Amino acid sequence: MTTAILVVEDDVAIRDMLCFSLKQMGYTCVAAGDGEQGLECLKIQQPDLILLDWMLPGIDGIEFIRRLRANEFLANIPVIMLTAKGESEDLVKGLSVGADDYVNKPFSPPELGARIKAVLRRCNPTESGGKQTIECDALILDTKSHRVTINGERIDLGPTEFRLLHFFMKNTDRAYSRGQLLDYVWGDTVYIEERTVDVHIRRLRKALEPSGYDNFVQTVRGVGYRFSVEK
Repeated sequence: MTTAILVVEDDVAIRDMLCFSLKQMGYTCVAAGDGEQGLECLKIQQPDLILLDWMLPGIDGIEFIRRLRANEFLANIPVIMLTAKGESEDLVKGLSVGADDYVNKPFSPPELGARIKAVLRRCNPTESGGKQTIECDALILDTKSHRVTINGERIDLGPTEFRLLHFFMKNTDRAYSRGQLLDYVWGDTVYIEERTVDVHIRRLRKALEPSGYDNFVQTVRGVGYRFSVEK
């Protein structure tokens, strides 16, 4: 089945260029000129990935992601933000609300293609011969349904946070540096910076906090992070 990508971009020239490039790469492309149209498109068909412009009229990229992640039926769709903003705080803000990656304008089709493949690969991992469910105390991760529950209550996670938790739960009680987590969780995405790990760690902890399981994700001073049921 062909991978479907939703492009939400108000600049007509950039939108047309993106759709042309994506079709050349073998993807199916659906385009929307603003956030409202993009949300309407999601009601008709769920794409495999969303390319989302940061600065949109009306519903901007940040609000779009907030609404996406708040919807249990759409929350797992990975998002790559397209932005001309290069300031650290802006990039962190985009990642903190749930973006899985970002591409700075102007960008080349090969760079965009590499980012798309990397995000799809890490957000839709292929499970071969592995356990369908992993349990740590009352925390249960199901790789087939892509769900996480604690004491039977579902915990909503974005695709990258799910992948990060999956890796941690398979490798408990071992400390990993940010660089190692990038290698193991993000794969060979050479564009991702180490600070990205910190943003997604904060998002993962925030999701686990209401159930008191945020302390499973532990900071190891001078090293990085580990996942452990022991304090």
